[in-house]
Amino acid sequence: MVTPLGATVEQTFSACVEGRSGIREISRWDTRGLACRIGGEVDDAWIAADDPDPRSPATRAHRLLVTAGRQAAAAADLGSVARRERVATVVGGHGGSPSVPTIETTLHHVAADGAVDAAGLRGDGAYDLRQFDLRRCDYAPAALARALDARGRVVGVVSACAASAQAIGEATRLLREGRADAVVAGGVEAQLDYAGFVGFVLLGAMTKRYPSPQKASRPFDRRRNGFVMSEGAAVVVLETLASARARGRRVLGEVLGYGDSADGFRITDVHPEGEGARLAMVRAMADAGVRPEQVEYVNAHGTSTPTNDPGETLAIKRALGEARARAVPVSSNKSMLGHTIGAAGAVEAILTWKGLEQGVLLPTINYETPDPKCDLDYVPNVARRVPHRIALSNSFGFGGQNACLCLGAGDPPAA
Repeated sequence: MVTPLGATVEQTFSACVEGRSGIREISRWDTRGLACRIGGEVDDAWIAADDPDPRSPATRAHRLLVTAGRQAAAAADLGSVARRERVATVVGGHGGSPSVPTIETTLHHVAADGAVDAAGLRGDGAYDLRQFDLRRCDYAPAALARALDARGRVVGVVSACAASAQAIGEATRLLREGRADAVVAGGVEAQLDYAGFVGFVLLGAMTKRYPSPQKASRPFDRRRNGFVMSEGAAVVVLETLASARARGRRVLGEVLGYGDSADGFRITDVHPEGEGARLAMVRAMADAGVRPEQVEYVNAHGTSTPTNDPGETLAIKRALGEARARAVPVSSNKSMLGHTIGAAGAVEAILTWKGLEQGVLLPTINYETPDPKCDLDYVPNVARRVPHRIALSNSFGFGGQNACLCLGAGDPPAA
């Protein structure tokens, strides 16, 4: 993974164990005049500088994704999988945003009556035709497949904040159905730019009041007032246990089950009783053959918005039962990383697996003022050393798209 807190899984996980925040004032473009001016930017030095495919254009999102994908492929020795047509790619994300100059160029060639000056757009230095590819949602997974020589099916998942959790879940289904020998799965988001950012600001979904950027994301805290937008990428290599054993690979974690659902409510609001979220969790446990009393940790979606956090709290209670929910630690990585949108599900699944491996529950930082509507154990402010083997990782997308992964621990680390 590549996140605002690190260039690798190990760097990001270590920073989260320490309870550090990756949120800063946005530096790459001018945010003056906007109610929110902070975000989780990835250090440029951490992103691959080379173009993953010289024949095609590459955006920041594609470079982020390929950087994370190469890390995952190296860790899994993916190159040793002989039948490349049996290596699939499933990626959650949303394409790229047009730059301000591109928007200006396009508008410059549209008359007041709406007539388009097509000849002017085709002129030298006018409209960059590569924009057609860069904004396509299938372009990132195709770029990753080319970079890793994965010649199996390529799937792009477009479901807002649930996208990369669904990508991992759908990749698991491909393996179960025998449609692939290995699947490269994950997500990417790099819309921390004017066109990607300003809509959320105007919608009022992002935080507008914070004592400092590092204190802005405060899931489940009574003083939360919106989420913090970030960028990043996270990729895993999935295969069957038999395949991993045959190749002599150490299993870093297991997908025990996957559940998804839709709220069927409003496009901008979560279900008030958390029904879609509850259903996703119940389906993930059923798919895994896991009972609520076996769940030892929940990595919450935990966006730090007024509506998500109490709704998710209620959904956890309804999915696990009131008594079990109060006994299970729940925490939100977004308190430290912000919300990486399409990459969030994969980022948080990997951090959950690392926690299972290391026996660590990552904290919810900035938890200072309890909210009566959010009354579970949110692992406030300080990581906890607790051995555990089974966890749920929640990802609930804008518009009511929900995914939950039931995750299990892998092989113990080498002595």
